Amino acid sequence: MGRRLNLFIAKNQFILLRYSIGLLFVWFGMLKFFPGVSPAEQLATDTISILSFGLLKPAISIKLLASLEVGLGVLLFLTKEFRFTFWLLIFHMACTILPLFVLPEVTFKSFPFQLTIEGQYIIKNFVIIAAAFVLLYARKSERTHNNSAV
Repeated sequence: MGRRLNLFIAKNQFILLRYSIGLLFVWFGMLKFFPGVSPAEQLATDTISILSFGLLKPAISIKLLASLEVGLGVLLFLTKEFRFTFWLLIFHMACTILPLFVLPEVTFKSFPFQLTIEGQYIIKNFVIIAAAFVLLYARKSERTHNNSAV
């Protein structure tokens, strides 16, 4: 049993990683379609309001963010070409990190080490960013390996 599991994981490690990240995006994105359900709703709408100079109203901005996140999740599930999805994901992650700088009073209890729950929610995104790079370079490596085998 252990050997089969090891073989399965070795063969499917990048798909499992891609689907895991996709599930996170679909799950957290879906929560944002329902007012008051997402724990990141207030942080997200406040950040978007700052970045858009108040031009995007919270009810609209949260729906746009929800659509982006669900869309990213679907792309991670369905696409074979990861480059576009990668850059969209990196753009989204860059935006999610901004509250550390534009709303430090919300993300830190005591700067620079003691994070609030919101700050912890943001910091975990560095794992997603690292995983996205793994997926991007795994695809490049896989293509290079397949081309040299021909």
